[in-house]
Amino acid sequence: MTDYMNMPGVPKGSYAAGERVKIPAEADPPYVVFINGVAQTEGEDFKIEGRELHFTRPIVKEEMGTSRWLAMYLGLWGTYRKDEKVDIQFWRDGKTEVVADLPVVPYPGTEDKGKKRGKGE
Repeated sequence: MTDYMNMPGVPKGSYAAGERVKIPAEADPPYVVFINGVAQTEGEDFKIEGRELHFTRPIVKEEMGTSRWLAMYLGLWGTYRKDEKVDIQFWRDGKTEVVADLPVVPYPGTEDKGKKRGKGE
C-alpha cells in the first residue's frame, strides 16, 4: 500500500491529498490551470482525461486538527504549512471565468484526512 502521507515533497503538517481534480460542469475548453496562482502546463504538469485534471504530482493540503483550527479561529496564531489550491480559468458566454480552490479527489483510504476532528477521534 502506498504511504501518501510520506511522499516526496510533502512537508510535516501537510499531506498528499490526491492527483485528480474534477473540472466544473460549466467549464468549457480552453482551460488555464493554476496551483497557488502559478500557471500549469498541459502535458507537463497535468493532462485532461474526460472531465478531470490528472496532475503529475500530488496536490498537498494542510493537515488541520481541532486544536490548530481552534487556535487559528481564536487568532492565537496563523498557519504557514503547505496548502495548495487548484484554480481553473475558462471562457463562458464570451467572458473569462475562474473557479477557485477546486476540491481534490482523495486517494483511496484518505477521504477523512485533513478534516477537523472532534474530541476522542
